[in-house]
Amino acid sequence: QVQPVESGGGLVQAGGSLRLSCVASGRLFSTYAMGWFRQPPGKEREFVAAIGWIERITDYADFAEDRLTISRDNRKDTVYLQIDNLQPEDTAIYYCAARPREIGYQIGQYNYWGQGTQVTVSS
Repeated sequence: QVQPVESGGGLVQAGGSLRLSCVASGRLFSTYAMGWFRQPPGKEREFVAAIGWIERITDYADFAEDRLTISRDNRKDTVYLQIDNLQPEDTAIYYCAARPREIGYQIGQYNYWGQGTQVTVSS
């Protein structure tokens, strides 16, 4: 079992960058796949990116357009989401989630969720 805790959100201007962090304390972090989801205001939560327990396995939502990079540091029980060239439509609460081993794309596939971190992009 792990407990994700996100950080790194904030208010940025369009074109800026942020690196979100998620510390997932608990046992055997390295055996979990980690995902990032986001929920824009008034919209459904959606998949953003995921990284498998094998670090080279990653996948991104179609809207990523090479602006997003997910990575993990198993020594620190942490997963990161680098977001470049932020746009107002990236405004959302960003959530980190964990599931055993393999990447998932659906909310229901993840067992453990953080509380989220707010990202607001001004134009």
